[in-house]
Amino acid sequence: MASTEGFFNEMNALTLIFASILIFAIAYRFYGIFIAKKVLRLNDMVATPAVEFADGHDFVKTDRKVLFGHHFAAIAAAGPLVGPVLAAQFGYLPGAMWILIGCVLGGGVHDMVVLFASVRHKGQSLATIASKEIGSTVGGIAGIAVLFILILTLAGLSLACISAMHEAPWSLFTIILTMPIAIFMGLLMRYREGSVTLASILGGILLIVGIIAGHRLMETHAIHNLFNWDIKTISIAIAIYGFFASVLPIWLLLVPRDYLSTYLKIGTILMLTVGIIFVAPTIQMPALTRFIHGGGPVIGGPVLPFIFIVIACGAISGFHAIIATGTTPKMLGTEREILFVGYGAMLVEGFVALMALIAACTLMPGDYFAINTPVKDYAQFLVKHPEWQAVDLQHFIDRIGVDLHGRTGGAVSLAVGMAHIFDKVPFMDDVMAYWYNFAIMFEAVFILTAIDAGTRVGRFFLQEMLGNIIPAFRDKDWKPGVWFCSALFTFSWGYLVYTGNVSSIWPLFGISNQLLAACGLIVCTTMLIRMNRGKYALCTAIPGIFMACITFWAGYLQVMDIYIPRGQTLLASLAVLAMFLMILVFIGAFRKWYLLFKTPTKLTDQNGESVKVLVER
Repeated sequence: MASTEGFFNEMNALTLIFASILIFAIAYRFYGIFIAKKVLRLNDMVATPAVEFADGHDFVKTDRKVLFGHHFAAIAAAGPLVGPVLAAQFGYLPGAMWILIGCVLGGGVHDMVVLFASVRHKGQSLATIASKEIGSTVGGIAGIAVLFILILTLAGLSLACISAMHEAPWSLFTIILTMPIAIFMGLLMRYREGSVTLASILGGILLIVGIIAGHRLMETHAIHNLFNWDIKTISIAIAIYGFFASVLPIWLLLVPRDYLSTYLKIGTILMLTVGIIFVAPTIQMPALTRFIHGGGPVIGGPVLPFIFIVIACGAISGFHAIIATGTTPKMLGTEREILFVGYGAMLVEGFVALMALIAACTLMPGDYFAINTPVKDYAQFLVKHPEWQAVDLQHFIDRIGVDLHGRTGGAVSLAVGMAHIFDKVPFMDDVMAYWYNFAIMFEAVFILTAIDAGTRVGRFFLQEMLGNIIPAFRDKDWKPGVWFCSALFTFSWGYLVYTGNVSSIWPLFGISNQLLAACGLIVCTTMLIRMNRGKYALCTAIPGIFMACITFWAGYLQVMDIYIPRGQTLLASLAVLAMFLMILVFIGAFRKWYLLFKTPTKLTDQNGESVKVLVER
């Protein structure tokens, strides 16, 4: 393994930054526009759901910059931050390559076509789209699968958020502060025309003041104790927040809060980028490590296929399909904005993922593994790998004031990596503890903004499904239905959060999330075939089939080599259930492809486009 571990070991972080900026810019300019013009044929003459069904509550035409902020904040959860950090176990090269390739050819295309499909289907969910494009049986199965996956996703995201926020008063204070600031922005943008810029400036100023003042306030013993919440308290509080975020008008809390959080997210990533450019750190992690064949302390499986499920949202993510068929299509002003909102936000998320990978890989490998290896396993790890002793970890512990050994899950090692880079900037060498706590808060905000949008979308799903039994639930203005579905869905993922832990939920998230991405691509491919897009449908069919095959492979290994040997039968059963449901969806879709190609009749739809309709015989 010496030759592989020495491969490209002198890589400078600047090389990856400039390569990613160049690749993403070219991708947007050429491939993104190709998808918009040739594959989807976006048409501003088609009324979007936000215009056709405007109700001032869920269907609200929104400024495209604000909508970009909401969409990016909703999709950019733990995946682009935690996934690449965990994947650093294999070396920096596999993660960097999959982020760049997967984001351009997979994730960006996925987000665009799913958003397009929902706009053309009046803002309806992926399950409803599957029902109309493939069949009611497949749509019903897809609905159950999506709801099941969404519950697991929100539970995993919430647990990651709790891991970063508990016993962290400064971070918790800042996150709570974003809520009244967001309501103030929402009211201002709602009742004062043309006030987006003013609300943005005031919201940004208030956020900065809150971040700075928060540290001073936490020095007061009474205030410190007021925000020093334990894990159970935060678990309940997150569920309560999710409920209110799903029932309040979308313009009052969810959209402005996500828009405000976007300033913090993008601002922090830009600061990290500038810091990396200024410091020009060398990547310390080898390009490939000995764990590419499996047996690592962070991820048990081999780099192939596990790299594709560990790095979820940073390259391609099924959770994005839930947002792209949930809140975002109900706020889109014109179809052409799909390129900017869908493809553009995904490229930004890919850049975030790469920054997270770089920050983790600038740590010495020994320090990385000391943080991400459970304390009970660390002694045995050093016996097997004595060359990976911790180097600077004690220095970080002394500077930050927190014991960093065995803080698994990726969030802490990312925060340490970010603080380590900022610490090398002139005049910043005495504030490493500030940067560490700021980074923890930054990660929590990333996660929480996906929880609020995901909970709202889950409510939409439940209302659609229950509406097939009790028609009143289909009425989005029927308050009892809204409150009941919100409470039921919030309790479903909130119970898992209150009783579970990251290690028991997160692996399932990776498998189910990528299966959902494959489902979104394959369902939308069916729609493109029906719309006579011919060979252009390959742009979605190829990545869809690839993700399905690679995720089934990873799921099989996870169940047979990890879950069953460890006696984790419940987790194994849930993983098998998720894969079985998706197999049924894929079989139905492939059958529909065959029928569409075999016996089509050309007609014109309500938008004046040629479509294929199966002839009943």
